[in-house]
Amino acid sequence: MKIPIDKGLWKQTETPGNKPYLRGSQCTICGETYFPCKKKEWCLRCHKKTLVDVMLTTKGKIASFTIVEQAPAGGFYQGPVPYAYGFVDLADQVRLKTLFTNDFDKLRVGMDVELVIDILYVDEQGNEVTTFKFHPVATE
Repeated sequence: MKIPIDKGLWKQTETPGNKPYLRGSQCTICGETYFPCKKKEWCLRCHKKTLVDVMLTTKGKIASFTIVEQAPAGGFYQGPVPYAYGFVDLADQVRLKTLFTNDFDKLRVGMDVELVIDILYVDEQGNEVTTFKFHPVATE
């Protein structure tokens, strides 16, 4: 069984192809956009209770990244090592922290990437725990 690492981070579209998108919050007054969704509807920029849920774009550009060669202490990360981790700038004016798919040699700052939902690890009950990641957009 596939289960998300955290409920509510993404949804599947109801269009043909059933592609995933990240769920964010956007202020209807000042336009500030947040990821993940703010559970309370308060905008941190204009201090109004005017946030609504929005679909964030599925494509962005790598702002920075690193390849992590050793598992972090504390046991909170249960995925494979090494892994690529960094920041992606979405067209929605949101910079988010993310994992990247294992195409480490292809990653470059400024390159186009797109959202995928991928297995992070398999838990003790055999469930596939999924998370969002970004991977390089194929260039022709």
